[in-house]
Amino acid sequence: MEDFHNGNEGSFNSEETDGIVKECIENVVGGDDYSANLVNKWTAGIVERCLAQLVKQGKPYKYIVTCAVMQKTGAGLHTANSCYWDTAMDGSSTVRWENRTMYCVVSVFAVAVA
Repeated sequence: MEDFHNGNEGSFNSEETDGIVKECIENVVGGDDYSANLVNKWTAGIVERCLAQLVKQGKPYKYIVTCAVMQKTGAGLHTANSCYWDTAMDGSSTVRWENRTMYCVVSVFAVAVA
């Protein structure tokens, strides 16, 4: 496992993760309009793609990915999360994406494998 802890890969890169998440959302939802019948398919697809892409990087992390899709109706969506971890190695990223009919919020938590 020590191979993973070289200078380049020391800590979580949230900018790189944001890019991966945005690409996954675009690939799954794209320009589709909101459809209640497709929300379960979209959320599962986004989470699965994000996990696959993150794991493919080969970095020493365990990942937790959550996804919420909400129709734009003017209603509010409030979320909160909290973690206790090593701030030098672990990290998180939250991406808010939207098109004209919906919002998508994806959170990624990365916990370093010791």
